[in-house]
Amino acid sequence: MRVAEVVGRVLYGHGARHVFGVVGSGNFHVTNALVAAGARFVAAAHEGGAASMADGYARTAATVGLLSVHQGPGITNALTGLTEAAKSRTPMVVLAPEATAPRSNFFIDLPALAAAVGADFHRVRATHAAEDTGAAYRAAARGATVVLGLPLEVQQAVTEPWSGPAPAVAPTPVAAPQIEPLLAALQAARRPVFIAGRGARSAREPLTRLADACGALLAVSAAAKGLFVGNPWNLDVAGGFATPLAAELIGTADLVVAWGSTLNMWTTRHGELIPPSAVVVQVDHDPAAFGVNRPVDLAVAGEVTAVAEALLARLGVGSSGPGGARTGGWRTPELAQRIRDHGRWRTVPYQDEGGGAPATIDPRTISAALDDLLPADRTVVVDSGNFMGYPSMWLDVPDVAGFCFTQAFQSVGLGLASALGAAVARPDRLTVAAVGDGGFVMSATELVTAVRLALPLLVVIYDDAAYGAEVHHFGPDGHPLETVTFPETDLAAIAGGYGCDGLTVRTVDDLEPVRHWLAGPRTRPLVIDAKVSAARGSWWLEEAFRGH
Repeated sequence: MRVAEVVGRVLYGHGARHVFGVVGSGNFHVTNALVAAGARFVAAAHEGGAASMADGYARTAATVGLLSVHQGPGITNALTGLTEAAKSRTPMVVLAPEATAPRSNFFIDLPALAAAVGADFHRVRATHAAEDTGAAYRAAARGATVVLGLPLEVQQAVTEPWSGPAPAVAPTPVAAPQIEPLLAALQAARRPVFIAGRGARSAREPLTRLADACGALLAVSAAAKGLFVGNPWNLDVAGGFATPLAAELIGTADLVVAWGSTLNMWTTRHGELIPPSAVVVQVDHDPAAFGVNRPVDLAVAGEVTAVAEALLARLGVGSSGPGGARTGGWRTPELAQRIRDHGRWRTVPYQDEGGGAPATIDPRTISAALDDLLPADRTVVVDSGNFMGYPSMWLDVPDVAGFCFTQAFQSVGLGLASALGAAVARPDRLTVAAVGDGGFVMSATELVTAVRLALPLLVVIYDDAAYGAEVHHFGPDGHPLETVTFPETDLAAIAGGYGCDGLTVRTVDDLEPVRHWLAGPRTRPLVIDAKVSAARGSWWLEEAFRGH
């Protein structure tokens, strides 16, 4: 059996069912081997889009994503999406053919490239093809983005056939968590707040029971939005996206426990959200994460679920109920009512800034209107830019898998392709890609892929005819803005040229065709070009520029 065929069979045997990519000579055989084994190949228009598709798929499906690219320019074209995945610790394997001759046109230093963006690197050897491929997949399954080097000459080598079975993915061994100091802190606190991050996305149940037991309020970083949906003590997202009520309550906490979150500047409003008097605790399986963004008073090494379960056991709280749940504290009926009344951005009043000639629509107004129109069972994928707070906070999601936030590298232009990967992962849900006009133009070529896939996809473009973040960053100081502002463009017509349905929206009444699209088969993507008002920057961006 050729090595390329072994690689495909091993990856399928470990659970790979979808592979995204662009096929060239270097990855032709390994991709076909995956397909022959039973995997589905999703052909992207560009390797950059394929990388984001694999990333969005992995995040939404909670499994390992697979990316297949050509040697040399194939991998460099995918580099931005690969960097986003690595920084987000997305479980992903990149099948990267290698031209190993230094004078080859296709030669690049692949291990150095992987190291530069924070990805792991593995290489397949002819005599250990199954072993090396399986090791790469298992490393990804434990939370790494892995570049798997496939030297061209090795792929064609003959080796022992492989038929499985694949070994199970063993968890990373960790010592029993030392919970006594945290237990004491929880028992002493009167106003505890839990902030759950990306590393806690699978820990809703134990964290909710623990919060009940100690009277904590619940919040999340943006990457974990949706984790506590439906809980009466859910404050939603902390940081720049926090509602005024969430900011107020977190700002009066006496204990803040970060679960799988590094409390970066966005989650803490550059450190101003958490009061100086609060005891700050960080729980993470990776000791290297402790204190990377701010000092913490206590660090607990361990997987989030294991730590929460150990604390529950010490508190005498069983799996069937809260047991020794605390009474008193700040979980009062009055506070529960405040959270119901003011805990969502939908309930925060604002002055509508739409209108004018030609008319524009306030981004809050269209976001709220879409939230009412769209089915609750949805996946919301958000690109980067000035606009991104509006869909993130005005569009509800059903659970943590329903929100995909591609912001670890803060690159504009990844949202549309990430949404395609999310739609492949969850075709049963309506996928909503929220993008700015700059990000849309960067990635519009993947509308070809969207049409080919015929998946239920709604693309909402917050179109201010500019790179809005730069306009609102530099404009107030009088800098010229000609380099970041553009003539109004009919983006709906561009979408129509790719085979999508297109709609221009300037008022809420213009959304009526969305109802008809939702009622139909939804086999053609709908692209909404929302001409949004842009008199000032979004609230979170204004806070960021002030340094909070």
